[in-house]
Amino acid sequence: MSLVAIVGRPNVGKSTLFNRLVGRRVAIVEDVPGVTRDRRYAPVEWGDRRFTLVDTGGLAPEPSDEVEQGMTRQALQAVEEADLILFVTDAHEGVLPADEEIAQVLRRRSKDVLLVVNKVDGPRWEAAAAEFYALGFEAVFPVSAEHGRDVDALEDALRERLPPAPEEPEPEEDAAVRVAVLGRPNVGKSSLVNRLVGRDRVVVSARAGTTRDPIDTLVRHEGRPYLLIDTAGIRRRSKVERGVERWSVVRALRTIDRAQVCLVLLDATEGLTDQDARILNLVLKGGRALGLVLNKWDLVEKDEKTFDRAVAELRRRLGPHGHVPVVSLSALTGQRVHRVFDLVDRLHGEWTRRIPTSQVNAFLEAAIRELPPPVQVGKRTRIYYMTQVATAPPTFAAFTSFPEGITESYHRYLVNRLREAFGFEGVPVRLEFRRRSRPGEEG
Repeated sequence: MSLVAIVGRPNVGKSTLFNRLVGRRVAIVEDVPGVTRDRRYAPVEWGDRRFTLVDTGGLAPEPSDEVEQGMTRQALQAVEEADLILFVTDAHEGVLPADEEIAQVLRRRSKDVLLVVNKVDGPRWEAAAAEFYALGFEAVFPVSAEHGRDVDALEDALRERLPPAPEEPEPEEDAAVRVAVLGRPNVGKSSLVNRLVGRDRVVVSARAGTTRDPIDTLVRHEGRPYLLIDTAGIRRRSKVERGVERWSVVRALRTIDRAQVCLVLLDATEGLTDQDARILNLVLKGGRALGLVLNKWDLVEKDEKTFDRAVAELRRRLGPHGHVPVVSLSALTGQRVHRVFDLVDRLHGEWTRRIPTSQVNAFLEAAIRELPPPVQVGKRTRIYYMTQVATAPPTFAAFTSFPEGITESYHRYLVNRLREAFGFEGVPVRLEFRRRSRPGEEG
């Protein structure tokens, strides 16, 4: 997934532009209860263009305190890692020395920079925007992020410069299930990966990529290939600095985008933490299959009911996502590590599962009979039929007389009933409502 970074000095409207570009294009997925949504980063999908958009915070050429230093380090890292850079300035204030200093940093990558002159709220500011050509960038876009003025031209430029979403993997990896091992520091990710590629596994290849493509490891288990992605990132432990947490999120988003199945490791001695829940949210929003792995199970004092109690508590914390499967193991001792491959197979099977249309409509008829669609503006929405339109993740389309009449609660009811009827353990289920008139009725 391409990375587009928004940089610029403080208070030029970077966050407003971020919100404008993200708009309603980010899929709405229920959060794990109790997690505050971070609006500083977002995966964005515009047709066949998919990218991660990041608001880096203010870039101060001469930071005056620790907070500014952290923001500046983060923005400079964005310059190094981003595929495209949106350099945001302020038409009302004109070209300031800070803008010139930032431009000097960015100029060596001028082909990758789109200069956005923000706050061009009307014709009288267009002349002011012209002076920003002096910064030395060919692609200059006067916009008003707050009002949406001329933002469409900027979006067109992004589409032209970003590559289409990657196609299927290389032929040698076609059959491999792509698995990401995620989790906060010190939960045992590297120990688990080393177990999975250890003496009892045949390591087929360890393929080194570029700075933006970490090492992947192709392994086989009982004849089936699995691609453990981003294992270099898993094995490296870097010094944690102020301001880098957001970048760890961006890297996780990239890893999730490449994966089919995501395993999130939890420390069994601590349970589900807020940081764990944030990682789960990233996976759920990314539309990937998800399994929970309770590691360090050897350190837990237990009786015959300990695992059941732990799972029940996780189900309570996960709320609407209580369908996610859970396994316990010890990466250190190897206890039950073999279950990881069984879990991955099960999740991948659910993620790619397709339900025959006849079964889907039999389900729909029963669900509507039990609870009809709500009455909105004096009329009841009719749902004529439903079909599965995609897998990976399972996606259904319901054709209705009035899609706007479907409430959030009724949408949730149908998704829950789909799970009751067909399972879909550990995978997101997407349900769209499309307008369709019954023959003989006006559209």
